[in-house]
This record gives sequence, structure tokens and C-alpha cells, in this order.
Amino acid sequence: MRKFNKLFALAMATTMAFSAAGCGNSAKESSESTVESNEATEQEEVVEASDEEEKTSDGDNILRTAASFAYPSLDVHKEYYGWYTSIYGLSEALFKLDETSTAVPCLAKDAVSDGTTWTITLKDNVKFSNGEPLTAEMVIKNIQRVAEINGRFDIFGTFSYEAPDDKTIVVNTGDEVYPTLKSDLASPEFGIIDLENTTDFDNDPICTGPFVITEFVPEGDVKVAKNENYWGGDVNLDGAVFYYMQEDDPKLLAMQSGEIDCYNSVSSAALEVYKQEPDKYNVVSVEGTRLQFYILNENTMDGAVRAAVNLTIDKEAIASYLEGTVTAATAPFPSSAAYSKVSIPAVDTEKAKALLEEDGYTLNADGIYEKDGQPIKLNIAYYAARSLDTLAILMQEQLKAVGIDSYLTVEEDPDSTYIANADFDLALYCMISDKCGDPLYFIDSTLADGAYYNVAGFKNDECQKMIEELRIETDSAKRAELANKIIQIAIDDNAFGYVGLFNHTTVMKPGVSGFAENIPFDFYGIDANTTK
Repeated sequence: MRKFNKLFALAMATTMAFSAAGCGNSAKESSESTVESNEATEQEEVVEASDEEEKTSDGDNILRTAASFAYPSLDVHKEYYGWYTSIYGLSEALFKLDETSTAVPCLAKDAVSDGTTWTITLKDNVKFSNGEPLTAEMVIKNIQRVAEINGRFDIFGTFSYEAPDDKTIVVNTGDEVYPTLKSDLASPEFGIIDLENTTDFDNDPICTGPFVITEFVPEGDVKVAKNENYWGGDVNLDGAVFYYMQEDDPKLLAMQSGEIDCYNSVSSAALEVYKQEPDKYNVVSVEGTRLQFYILNENTMDGAVRAAVNLTIDKEAIASYLEGTVTAATAPFPSSAAYSKVSIPAVDTEKAKALLEEDGYTLNADGIYEKDGQPIKLNIAYYAARSLDTLAILMQEQLKAVGIDSYLTVEEDPDSTYIANADFDLALYCMISDKCGDPLYFIDSTLADGAYYNVAGFKNDECQKMIEELRIETDSAKRAELANKIIQIAIDDNAFGYVGLFNHTTVMKPGVSGFAENIPFDFYGIDANTTK
């Protein structure tokens, strides 16, 4: 049983009042919440003493936060569990992604490529929480284990490894150059575990991070304490508690009542509340890596219509309507990234109309452009998640205002419907565009010949040539230059529209800092520098 019943009772008891203030619960939900709160309140006195005892025993330097997701295991290498062992401060990888999406040293000093050979050098004096030193052989065993049990990284099982000494790993990628190895090794799934001494991978992995696990409830709350053997120096916090709270309203109430000190993934409704009291709440919002975008079907729409669409869709207006949850996108990547330096035409509805008229379209009596007696009526396909339903309606309204009519087609599973059969004129989608501080994943998924999301007729020989260069280029500056040129081609061709990047928004009490609030990725949380 989680020890957050008191807060949960408080949250449920006040949900109706909160909803009346405009936070979005239906009357049915409010009624059910009131019933639940009455039941939960009966437990409140029982758990109150244990809650106060927990506060006293934990001391004053324990950070309390809310986690939106909870997993059944702490095995760093399986599934996406490493995302949360990283957030908890338990595990560390060889490299870490910084505010500019660059892979910087963590357990390793550097990784240098010479064609198909990478040489990785470990930092000195790195050790696990049990005091055992980190060796090159242990790193190799970890990488091989990830390749074996996590299908997303099985390519690492095709590489060969050797350790000429305790601090050096040599990786041979075979016949093919693998330029993203360093950034891949920054993925939290490559967090390093003491494989020889860990006896319970699901509940108590021995890692190198600044914190160690003290209590783990599968799919529930998690407690960590300072790693007294931390190799990286002093650890500011004595520990932290991560309360599993998936709904938005209880997080807001917990923050207001002082039960928690910070959390991220702040909703737009809560954001408005926090903005009213800047002396009580510090809110930091940076562009994240989850992208809303649309695909323009070149097989069903001519160039003039596609260009008119892109000149009409007002991303800034959409971002404003979504109330701080997204930032209008220029490129598919956060603007801080070196591979996000492209340009897009400004919204210009008069130019959009002029392009259509130059192409032979005229306005009919209904105010819709038509050609050869056929009015424009676009099929906008979407699925109702990640605000795509709102996005579809807003785009439909914007297009209608310039004489482009459309209808909406909603699908539960886009991958088996409109992505699979290309039955759309304009298709909305949302995905993480940058998983490891490198542009290849998104470019290869959307613009390469035969790519999974390249289903609407985009083909450009120059673009494909540069994609092939990107696959093997190892210099990060040259990779960024190639990526910018590739994305610019897609923009100029009006093949895609990049609408918004979901913001990574964190709220903190005054004095709290270092909760990965300036990093666009979702898999960092507390570290040695986190303060309360």
C-alpha cells in the first residue's frame, strides 16, 4: 500500500471545487471523485501518523516529487525502465545529453571514431554504490546484455568488443560505419549495472548513480537515499520520494499543499495557476522532443495547394491556443540543437490565395477555391491523442478561412490505417523526433526512400544522397549541416509541416533546482547537484 493515501484523499475531496475553477473534470467524474473521497477520508486518520513519522524520519533534505508513470521493474536494460532509474538518480550511462541535445561525458571521458572502430575511455575512479570499481570488461558485458534483452538496441549484438585495459573499450562495428554509437550510448537503457553482484535486477540493481534504492513498489511509489560511495563527489540531497500520480489535478493540489516540492509534465490548467503566484512557484519550460507534425500527400495534392496549406497554418496561434503546452516548431527538433537551423516561410494567407489563383483556382459561391468545377476538400486524418484532435479542428478552421475546405477522419490506430494505406490528403502524427541527441532517427523514419512515414510521395535524389552521407558521417558538426540541408529540402518541397514541440515544463518550489528542468529529454530527474 502506498503511503500517499492522505494526499490522494485530499485530492479527491477537492476535485469538485477544482473542476468548478475550470480544470476540466466532467460532472460525472466529479461525482465519482466525491464518493471516492468520502471513502478515502475514512483512511486519513489511520495514515496521518505514519505520514508525519515519515516526514520526521526522512529529515529536511528529502525531495518529494510526483511521477506520471510507474513501472513493474527497475531493470535498467529492459523495455524503457532505464528512463526511470535515470530519473530516480540510480543509474548512469557512459554519456549524458545536455541542454543542446549534445552527448557529453558521464562515466566515460570520450568516444573517438576511426571508421568502423570506436575507442571509449572511462573516467578514473568510477565505482558502483557497493564500492566495486567500474571496469572496461563490465561495460562490455552491460552493452552486450542490453543488445540481448532490448530489441531496440539489438544492433549492438553484431559489434565486436575488446578491453585492452581496465579503462578502454574498443568497439568494432564490422563492415558498416556506425556514427551514432556515442549518442546511442547516452540512452538511459545503457545505464551501467554491477552485473556480478546484483542479485535482484527488478527490485535492487547496483548502479553508479548518486542515489540508491531504499523502497520500490512495483507500479507505485519509489524512495531513494544518498549513495554514500558516490564516485562523482558530494550529493546535495539526503534522498527523494517519487509518488506515482498520473492525474493532473492531484499533482496541482499536492504542490499547493506543500506535499511535493516539484514535478514536470505540467498541464496547461495547472500552469495558469502557477503563473499567478511567481513568488511561490518557479516554472521552467523548454522545448521537448515530442513533435506534432503533418504529412502532405503529394499524390493527391498539387504543389500550389500544398504550398497554400503551409502558408496558412498558423503554428504560433495553435501554440497559443494550447496554452503553453507546446512551442511552435520551425524544425522537427528543439531549436537549441545544432541540427535545427532551418527556415520556414512566414504565415501569409494573401500569398496562399495568390498561389492558388495562379494555378487556376477560383472562389466559388460558397467561398471555396475550385478548379475545373472541383472544389478543394481535403481529407485531414488524425488520431485523438497528444492534442491532435484539437490540432485538426484548428487547422480545419484556419484553412476554411482562406477558401480551403476539408473534412476530418479520426482513426484509433493511425499506423494500421492512414499511415499504412496513405488514404489522406493531410495526415497528423505525433512522435519523439530526437531520442538520443542525433537527427538521423527522425530523418531516416520520414524522408528516406521507403521510410515508414514517407508514404505520401516525397522523393528527392539530392535529399536521399545526403541521407546516405548522414548514415556514415562521424563528425557532429558535419552531421548537423547535413541534417539542416535535408530538412530544408522537405520544407521547401511542402512535403511536411512541423507544428509544435511539446514543452518539457517543470514547476519547483523556491530553492529547488537541478531537476533536469533545462533539458528537453524526458529521462532525467535528480542528480548529485539537485537541491531543495
